[in-house]
Amino acid sequence: MSRLSIDADYLADMLAKLLAIPSPTGYTDTIVRFVARELASFGLDVELTRRGAIRVVRPGHTHLGARALVAHVDTLGAQVKFLKPNGRLALVPIGTWSARFAEGARCTVFTEKGSYTGTILPLKASGHTFNDEVDSLPIGWDYVEMRVDARARNAGDLSRLGFDVGDIVAIDPQPEFLESGFVVSRHLDDKAGVAVILAALKALHESNTKTPVDTCWLFSISEEVGVGASAVLTSDVASLIAIDNGTSAPGQASDEFGVTVCLADQSGPFDYHLTKKLVELCRANDIRYQKDVFRYYRSDSASAVVAGADVRTALLTFGIDASHGYERIHMHALRSLAELITAYVQSPVEITRDFQPTAGLKGFTRQPSQEADQILSPDVRSGDLGT
Repeated sequence: MSRLSIDADYLADMLAKLLAIPSPTGYTDTIVRFVARELASFGLDVELTRRGAIRVVRPGHTHLGARALVAHVDTLGAQVKFLKPNGRLALVPIGTWSARFAEGARCTVFTEKGSYTGTILPLKASGHTFNDEVDSLPIGWDYVEMRVDARARNAGDLSRLGFDVGDIVAIDPQPEFLESGFVVSRHLDDKAGVAVILAALKALHESNTKTPVDTCWLFSISEEVGVGASAVLTSDVASLIAIDNGTSAPGQASDEFGVTVCLADQSGPFDYHLTKKLVELCRANDIRYQKDVFRYYRSDSASAVVAGADVRTALLTFGIDASHGYERIHMHALRSLAELITAYVQSPVEITRDFQPTAGLKGFTRQPSQEADQILSPDVRSGDLGT
């Protein structure tokens, strides 16, 4: 097996189209329709859960031990907390992100009567009025407000225009695709991951590549609030790889170039054997990679495991600078990640015991342990117990 060639122009174009569709958690119907149509163009049958999580299956040689890859279409955003007496909107965040990155953001609020643009501003926004007090104002969602681009001087004006508590606010991504290959935008987490999966699927489709087992391609709609892939897996899936952002920052090994393989996040270590396999595939296919551990991070895979899915999990990422802020990535990482995905889905299944939900000890995996080698008898070391 070997990595497939990735259409980088398609990948960048798809990312631009995804970024152009507002999709904060709770407001994902439009992007679900877009992604579903793109998947159908590859000849795949699209299934949606009740709320809109997407699942497609690309058939392999057998449905046993199916593999799954997941990215999320939802992004960070905000929601109207209440209508303020000064004609502005108090906000609460959707997902976990700092109001520091909200200050100055252009945005769109969706009401029952239509959408309005606006700007998120600190409570003391006028330098000519507040002078140094602008800098001394605390950082937090209690210290920002949304100024809507409408004639609203008080809460009554806002109400007559159709604004209400709970209205969803989408933050404008303001993307820039630079000739150097860098992409600067909000919401690269995880629309870049969605674009990567689509680019990998395009390569598999156009090459008519066969795979040893079925591959499920999943797109969740509420990862940013911790729900993720909790309700989109089927029982035949034995392994799940989340495609998401890596945290390029001081003290981290993530990089904006190549694939960043995550060994653990705040939910604990990822599967030893699946992660090892992915690293070996990088080496065998000359794909640049690095390993990292994330402290304040939780992905789709954790949601699936907490929901009761007994699957091996791994996390593959593209390094993002300033994650959950005004983010930056490089196309090299996205292309590398798509190449690795194509190599992975073609690779043979080594742990065939995973074809069944439960089995005896025979064929069960082993992790290297000098102490175990000294203590256990030869038949136990080989895993050859039972029938």
